[in-house]
Amino acid sequence: MGPKSAFSIVIVLLGLFIVSQCLYIVSERERAVLLKFGEVVEADVQPGLHFKIPIVNKVRKFDGRLLTLDARPQRFLTLEQKAVIVDSFVKWRIRSVEKYYTATSGDEFVAARLLSSRVDTGLRNQFGERSMHEVVSGERDELMQELTLELNQIAQQELGMEVLDVRVKGINLPPEVSNSVFSRMATEREKEARDHRAKGKELAEGIEADADRQQTVIEAEAFRDSEKIRGDGDARAASIYAEAYQQDPEFYAFYRSLNAYKETFGNKGDLLVLEPDSDFFKYLNKKK
Repeated sequence: MGPKSAFSIVIVLLGLFIVSQCLYIVSERERAVLLKFGEVVEADVQPGLHFKIPIVNKVRKFDGRLLTLDARPQRFLTLEQKAVIVDSFVKWRIRSVEKYYTATSGDEFVAARLLSSRVDTGLRNQFGERSMHEVVSGERDELMQELTLELNQIAQQELGMEVLDVRVKGINLPPEVSNSVFSRMATEREKEARDHRAKGKELAEGIEADADRQQTVIEAEAFRDSEKIRGDGDARAASIYAEAYQQDPEFYAFYRSLNAYKETFGNKGDLLVLEPDSDFFKYLNKKK
């Protein structure tokens, strides 16, 4: 390679370097400001390819997308001076690039710290105007809307940032309060359980008493009906016996005597002392 070729390469490389220092690109996802010796000369550089003077001009680029600030949980007091631990987050983006750069020097951590401070102040004011019930359920949505509007105005005026949404992820009680609350809740639930058990026992005793009463009534009615049926049966049997006896009294007497002999002499160990001419042996002593 000759001296001319080497010189040409050096010239080309030098030219490329100068061009790279003079040109810069801002993407659609970025916001940028152009500085001249540290002073803002172009507040909001549009996306695209742009020219700058090396050494004289400097470009600062920032993320122009929607960002999330996840704030640390903070302790606030409600209207009735009850402490709560609030965990929240904020959705924001750069609104005025010049004001954002002036307020934060383009440092995202500084921006997050300043915005977080204003969020804490807004939440403290909002919670201090509402009761525990209102911040937990009753007016929670209204609280978030008011805080978002208020914080958006302050952030745009002071920081050049647009706040699109402020949300509370959770509202918890401090540990020292949670223990007493849980203890009170457990006591109330135990009392409620005892009331339910007492009512259930009372209801069970009523059901058992009613069942016992029904059992007694059913047994009494069944005994009455059985006695009536037995009485009707005995009367019917007596009537049949009487009719049979009237048809042939002599045979009926003989039949009864046979049954008496059978019952009397059924066991060999039985002893019967009677007169030989007793009526009991009437049919045994009777000759043809």
